[in-house]
Amino acid sequence: MKLEKSDILKALETITVAGEGKNMVESGAVKNIITFGDEVIVDLELPTPALHIKKRAEVDVMKAIHEKVYEKAKIKVNIKVEAPAAKQPANNVIKGKPIPGIKNIIAVASGKGGVGKSTVTSNLAVTLAKMGFSVGLLDADIYGPSAPIMFDVERERPLSVKVGDKSKMKPIENYGVKILSIGFFTQPNQAVVWRGPMAAKALNQMIFDAAWGELDFLLLDLPPGTGDIHLSIMQSLPITGAVVVSTPQNVALADARKGVAMFQQDSISVPVLGIVENMAYFTPEELPNNKYYIFGKEGAKHLAEDIDVPFLGEIPLVQSIREAGDVGRPAALQTATPIEKAFEELTRNVVQEVVNRNESLPPTEAIKITTMAGCSAVKK
Repeated sequence: MKLEKSDILKALETITVAGEGKNMVESGAVKNIITFGDEVIVDLELPTPALHIKKRAEVDVMKAIHEKVYEKAKIKVNIKVEAPAAKQPANNVIKGKPIPGIKNIIAVASGKGGVGKSTVTSNLAVTLAKMGFSVGLLDADIYGPSAPIMFDVERERPLSVKVGDKSKMKPIENYGVKILSIGFFTQPNQAVVWRGPMAAKALNQMIFDAAWGELDFLLLDLPPGTGDIHLSIMQSLPITGAVVVSTPQNVALADARKGVAMFQQDSISVPVLGIVENMAYFTPEELPNNKYYIFGKEGAKHLAEDIDVPFLGEIPLVQSIREAGDVGRPAALQTATPIEKAFEELTRNVVQEVVNRNESLPPTEAIKITTMAGCSAVKK
């Protein structure tokens, strides 16, 4: 008996490939049919290498032709596996374990304490909010939380809200910034005496068990140094980029260099958006045009040039910045002042570096620390 290709096609239209909603012909799985008298060769292309699916497809083809065309047909089925190409993610899509709704996660770090990192973070947050961005701030300094004081929300306590079928913490909001800190869960005179794993667990709860909603930026106010909390954060979250804060002083610059090197370490590889020079110069209120370089001149700027990372801007040492932080109203909220201008310039530079990073670099992934890789001295 001479078999016809059209009859074979009609028979194959009655069967489907496992996992496909369309019949074998309509889905494109049948690539070719060749007939010679009572012999037929069917070439199939499947999207999966699973052995049971390949075997079932072969059996179904033979059964359909035997039952619907010719029961004594000699059939050979050739199967080729062609997996669909993986869809490439957009450059600014966070991979790893993202927080739904958060577009960019910025870590603000410093090599040492006392350089004004929390002051810079809080003023960066309110300036972003003033510019119209949706902003969150996570105070990741477990042992010295300062965000509740700087945002005048010391007495506030996060409420529990339902998100889907889960209960989550609702961040405290002030000046357009959503805030979470361990300081909301402790008494003002209570010291947090926790080992690393306990601190990391608390951070994970504030990160993933919080109802952050839709955010353009989540700022992480990291503790000083390059230790356990930093690794825990970077293992939990894929950081978009890091901002390093330093004063112009050589002692601070030496530690800032180590902070940058931590993020650039091969096993971590978080893009450094740039360096901020805080307390760049002192300007007395009564002599606004005078600049006194108490901690040295342009030290952080020279460091940025030396290690080839962007210089984001300089913030003066002004008494009102300290006063504003102490009363819980960040100085960047002042209008028509040199302080506001300085923080606006800094914030514009940070936003621009985030845009540059998202356009030119692949998505950051949460790091994987194996053996003692995350505990060795950073060599860069």
